[in-house]
Amino acid sequence: MQILRSLARSAGVALALAAVSGGAVAQSMSASIDTPVTIKFYNYNLGSAGIGREATLEMIDAFQAANPMITVEGVAVSSAEVMSRVQADVIAGQGPDIAQIIFADLGYVVDNFGVPALEDVVPAADLSQHLDGLFPRGVELGRLDGRTYGLAYVFSTPVLFYNADLFRKAGLDPDAPPRTWEEVAAAAKAITASTGQAGLLTGIFGPSAYDWLYQGFIRSNGGRVMSEDRTTMMFGAPEAVEALGVLRDIAKAGAMPNLPSTSAIETMSSGNAGMYLQTSAVQGRMLKGAEGTFELRAAPMPTFGDKPATPTNSGSALVIMTRDPLKQRAAWELMKHLTSDYGYTIITSKIGYVPLRENAVRSEEHLAGFLRENPVVQPNIDQLQSLVPWVPLPGPNYRQILTVMMNASEQAVFGAQDDIAAIMADAQARAQALVPR
Repeated sequence: MQILRSLARSAGVALALAAVSGGAVAQSMSASIDTPVTIKFYNYNLGSAGIGREATLEMIDAFQAANPMITVEGVAVSSAEVMSRVQADVIAGQGPDIAQIIFADLGYVVDNFGVPALEDVVPAADLSQHLDGLFPRGVELGRLDGRTYGLAYVFSTPVLFYNADLFRKAGLDPDAPPRTWEEVAAAAKAITASTGQAGLLTGIFGPSAYDWLYQGFIRSNGGRVMSEDRTTMMFGAPEAVEALGVLRDIAKAGAMPNLPSTSAIETMSSGNAGMYLQTSAVQGRMLKGAEGTFELRAAPMPTFGDKPATPTNSGSALVIMTRDPLKQRAAWELMKHLTSDYGYTIITSKIGYVPLRENAVRSEEHLAGFLRENPVVQPNIDQLQSLVPWVPLPGPNYRQILTVMMNASEQAVFGAQDDIAAIMADAQARAQALVPR
């Protein structure tokens, strides 16, 4: 992350990027693959240990077997470093042909790397046919100003995982999980008081959290982290302060420790926490940890009273970065494969992300049976209907804005100072100074 900040601040690098990108070039890709071609694919799931890496390699191997003229050179990059790696390699003239880009970084990639809109390079009929089978809200996530720059790939909404066994020990009914934040607070305190275990953990804070879950949390209380036109920061408004106050109350009661993401996942998957609000991408690890140990269940993202929950998405899009027409065709074929019914069957059943193809959800050949046997997945799918997109923070300083906002929010919930409004007002002013004028 520090590398990215340094690069973004460097005028020399900005000029280099401009020279490398030169603006998006509208040209159609090759009609077919008639000569051998190798494409370089930057993928952060390959950079993860275990399930995510194995499932991604399985999909790439299947693609190469079906497309013997195409070789995919998978490059493992962590999600935290994918932007700095892409940027450095593009400047060096050896960037990826296709990349998995976190939604929060999509605007920056489009603005600085000359990424073509899919409408400019993919034949219209081919693009339309592929997009038609995807959930419309998923397709929108890869669009900027009405044009499709990224194809939604691995994707999730916030899910409230809960330990049914700890609910019973605390005298709570696991068949009636908390639906509001008031109920979550009461359940968390009851679990900690009765069992000594953490009542609630969340994925809202921490170095790898970004702000996707935070945005949905604030919006569920009627607030926003920034204005709709992305020019004015708003995370210090009363709605945001009130929402953070709910979490502070749980934390001050000793029912919500401030654990790093890896520790929180381990704590929940080992049966030592009552509830965990987190991306469904951890579903695979949760199910594996719970097997034979405790009963894992899941509920939708909680609401603030009668206000509707507005779950945001985590995840990433696939972006074509090459200008070579033959490699563009190869990259597009890989994108279609990874986001096909087959692809989402692997992605959902083995990793835990949302299946963005309706047919894959309904088909017995794909996910229908898996979903019946694993009801923990259903809340994630149901929330697609009320999804609110994760909106990227503005300008070249977006990562610095993110750091200011999230550090202040974490301090407001877990710090010694009780004046949340003052903490957030100060941070909002500092973040606003980083927004392009």
